[in-house]
Amino acid sequence: MPVAPSVSPYREESPIRQGMVDILPLALATIPWGILCGSLAVDVGLTAVQAQLMSLLVFAGAAQLASLQLFAAGASTGSLLGTTAVISARHLLYAAVFRNEVRSLNLQWRLALAFVLTDEMFAVVTNRLGRGAGFCPRHALSAGFTMYGVWNLATLAGIVLGHAAPDLDQFGFDFAIAATFIAIVIPGIRSRPTLLCVITSGVSGVSLNHQGVEHGLILATGAGMLVGLLASMNGPRRRASV
Repeated sequence: MPVAPSVSPYREESPIRQGMVDILPLALATIPWGILCGSLAVDVGLTAVQAQLMSLLVFAGAAQLASLQLFAAGASTGSLLGTTAVISARHLLYAAVFRNEVRSLNLQWRLALAFVLTDEMFAVVTNRLGRGAGFCPRHALSAGFTMYGVWNLATLAGIVLGHAAPDLDQFGFDFAIAATFIAIVIPGIRSRPTLLCVITSGVSGVSLNHQGVEHGLILATGAGMLVGLLASMNGPRRRASV
């Protein structure tokens, strides 16, 4: 791969090593999630090779779990593709945030960064930007591929355990999904609008789910975004006391 151009005047002793260190806590937190994906893939009828290829090629935890559940329920290809597209749509926002940072990179670098752009990688890189460190392609790529490696190892463990002990979902591994997103979101709450957005989305999501409202998650997301937008328009952005 060609050498990345200099995007920021900021320098680190080893951005590759730092990227690995920065993302490792989040990557380790997704291990139960990866195990669940691997075991569920085996449970719904995929072969070990197919299950592993899903993580190698798709590399999207929430989309993988949703598609496996739909596959098990006998959903149509259209429903499967539509659902995973909606779940993965947030990556368009992530890509938009990094657009100006990567526009000077060549196509190979942009494709590589796009492939490993996950919630965890986005959180690590934006946190680095928030510290004034600037965008470093090597740091971002290192963080992304570290996450990729851990996720696929966890999937492999899930495949092995899925053959030995079916129905691993009974052990509550899916809690790792919520725990991971909480760990991603909380450090990013640095202003009152963001805090209100998170609170509104969380409360709305729980309430709508409890009431059995269809598409409650999407409605809760919209409500949180609206509240955050209104809050940012009606006052200066202040750091939240959290």
